[in-house]
Amino acid sequence: MFKNSYGRDNYSNKGSSPINEGEEYDVKIEDLGRDGDGIARVEGFVVFVSGAKVGDEVKIRITSTRRNFAFAEIVE
Repeated sequence: MFKNSYGRDNYSNKGSSPINEGEEYDVKIEDLGRDGDGIARVEGFVVFVSGAKVGDEVKIRITSTRRNFAFAEIVE
């Protein structure tokens, strides 16, 4: 499991997203969504990463969060 750039590695705030907009994480893309976005998991939480491919190890920035998933972009 990767930690975010703030060193956060546990999640205790149940009922809301364990991640927040603007946070950055190092992740590995594990799967592809139906629209072609890469799928990574942060603390078990699904993150859709635009432009990523399965197997990529990338640094991402969270751009939007929902109750059960988030969207992110690759940090260049």
